[in-house]
Amino acid sequence: MNAFDPARVPYVSLTTYRKTGAAVSTPVWIAELDGLYYVFSAASAGKVKRLHNNDQVSLAVCNYSGKLAAGAALQGSARIVTDPDLLKGVYGRFVAKYGWQFRLTNLLSRLAGRINQRAMIEIAIPA
Repeated sequence: MNAFDPARVPYVSLTTYRKTGAAVSTPVWIAELDGLYYVFSAASAGKVKRLHNNDQVSLAVCNYSGKLAAGAALQGSARIVTDPDLLKGVYGRFVAKYGWQFRLTNLLSRLAGRINQRAMIEIAIPA
C-alpha cells in the first residue's frame, strides 16, 4: 500500500532527475484519473525536458511553496500525454479538484497566450 494518496492532497513535490542524476523538486497540483496521476507544466519547463532523458520521478506531500511534509515519497515513472481525449478527461479532474483556482489559472494562461504551450505529465506509481 502507498504511503499516501496523491489524489487526496492539494500539492505534491514532483522530483525529476538531471542527466547527472541530481534531483530537482517542484511543488505542483496533481489529479488522478483511472489509477494514474497527472500534473501539468509549461512544455518548455525543465521538468518536462528532464523527463525526455529519465522517466523516473518521485512524489512527496508538500505545501504550496514546496516544503515537504513528513512521510515517505512514492517512486514512479512518467510520460508526456498527447491524446486529446485523455487530456480532456484529465483537465476535468483538475477542475473537479481545484475548482475556481484551476479555472482562474486557465483564464490567466489563455489571456497570456500560454494555454496551448502546456505539457501534461502522466505518472504511474506501481502498486
